[in-house]
Amino acid sequence: MKRIFIISGLIFAVFGAIFSIGFSTSAVNTSVIERFNIPNKKDVGMTGSYTFDKAHSAIGFRVMHMGLADVPGYFKDFKGTVNYDAKDVTKSSVEFTAMMTSVDTRIEGRDKHLRSADFFDVEKFPEMTFKSTKVEKKGKKLMVTGDLTMRGVTKSITFPFTVAGFLTDQRSGGMKMGVFAETTINRRDFGVNYGTNLPNGTPMLSDNVVVVLNIEANMPAPATTK
Repeated sequence: MKRIFIISGLIFAVFGAIFSIGFSTSAVNTSVIERFNIPNKKDVGMTGSYTFDKAHSAIGFRVMHMGLADVPGYFKDFKGTVNYDAKDVTKSSVEFTAMMTSVDTRIEGRDKHLRSADFFDVEKFPEMTFKSTKVEKKGKKLMVTGDLTMRGVTKSITFPFTVAGFLTDQRSGGMKMGVFAETTINRRDFGVNYGTNLPNGTPMLSDNVVVVLNIEANMPAPATTK
């Protein structure tokens, strides 16, 4: 069931490649709320540290193959944190780490090739990391800029982030938040140069790779004093 959920998150990302990014401390994805009939949809975010919930999150990617179709993949092993400031979202921060050996595209032979020196070279570079350095609001948009490190190369990239909303966990009393982000990187900037062109000149693999975050994150309930 977990695998189906993660793959579904990536499918959602494929069809959500073009969207208008909005962000506010009370923003909620109305279609999601209506679909699941969530009762406490007006909850607003609380300042604090939200940890990625791996069971309900995905860090993935997709790349165009032979100019015909996007091929998706994801990383099964990852961790991350959103440090959210409810009073001033520009003071918030995001960081995550994905273990490159956990890459999964549903094809065992392809995954083995991706782990090789042709692509991720996981023996030398086992992790991909991102750590934000700046958060900006541009109108209704929130742009998170940070350092993405892969194959020993660090580049500054910008993720347009949108927050689906916040919900109180009725069982624990903690807070949940939903985050979606997507950006495009050039794989050659990170030393991934494998691939040839077809006879008509079309690249076997696109240089552009879409990185997708579809995240549910949790913050524990505040400690109570007796």
